[in-house]
Amino acid sequence: MPALSILDLAPVPEGFGPGDALRNSLDLAQHAERWGYQRFWVAEHHNMIGIASAATSVVVGFLAGGTSRIRVGSGGIMLPNHSPLVIAEQFGTLASLYPGRIDLGLGRAPGTDQRTLRALRRDPAASDSFPQDVLELQALLAPAQDGQAIQAVPGAGTEVPLWILGSSLFGAQLAGMLGLPYTFASHFAPEALLPALQAYRARFEPSEQLARPHAMAGINVIAADTDAEAVRLFTSVQQQFANMVRGTRGKLQCPIADIESYWMPIEKQQASRMLHYSVVGSPETVRRGLQDFAAQTGVDELMVVSAIHDHTARLRSYEIVSQLAPALQEAPRLVA
Repeated sequence: MPALSILDLAPVPEGFGPGDALRNSLDLAQHAERWGYQRFWVAEHHNMIGIASAATSVVVGFLAGGTSRIRVGSGGIMLPNHSPLVIAEQFGTLASLYPGRIDLGLGRAPGTDQRTLRALRRDPAASDSFPQDVLELQALLAPAQDGQAIQAVPGAGTEVPLWILGSSLFGAQLAGMLGLPYTFASHFAPEALLPALQAYRARFEPSEQLARPHAMAGINVIAADTDAEAVRLFTSVQQQFANMVRGTRGKLQCPIADIESYWMPIEKQQASRMLHYSVVGSPETVRRGLQDFAAQTGVDELMVVSAIHDHTARLRSYEIVSQLAPALQEAPRLVA
């Protein structure tokens, strides 16, 4: 059975602010640690009023400082937005403060729109050098060599584990070639999931960090005590994705009684396509859905994403998933 991990976008619910969202994330991380989750990641997004984790390394430090065992990291840092040296220093600092607990997931997309990308003072073509930047970052986190002119301090020698994030074959092939663990963003970009996993495993070459392929995939999970309640809670996510189709962004909206009254047919089609890998329902419904997903993909970890407006309901959803772990361990793996 794959291990269970969490991707938390630090959602800002309607009626609340970023501080509330970040405190909710810490509370969730503390509960997740007690419930046995493997890792807790936050992601870099800019100019989005509904996501509070733009300063990702700062948020990782906040979460790591409030927990004691769970691995904490980025899912991910959008490397084209940054100098590899700066990221090596930031995550080297985190690894020095919280040794053995920090992950560094790396993405190639900017995590924002083109106008905001210019405000970040980054070249839109910076993503073209992503493979070279990953290698540079890896070298900066490795033990310093004699005569090395530029060192990350802190950073050198921390060997923070790198992950490659992606939603296409590019990241899968790169992760395989470099012998790094790979995470697919199937919670919002499902189309290439299975081909990407196949490409990653086929191209994998053992490295100092990793002897065999290690793949993780994102899946939206809204769990509640009844199917009906879970379906109601899921309407917050459906509204969020419908708004993305419309080209509008906002805070995480309250659930509604009838999602059909909110979106147009074309919006429903596009939002539902992005939300293809979503499991919504009671504990039994979620168990079956997660078992099917694990068997279909053969991933080593499931990265659970649960955008729920009410924080208490969000905690309950992740608690239900954690309680399903023993049953999930019995799931057959159809993919080697």
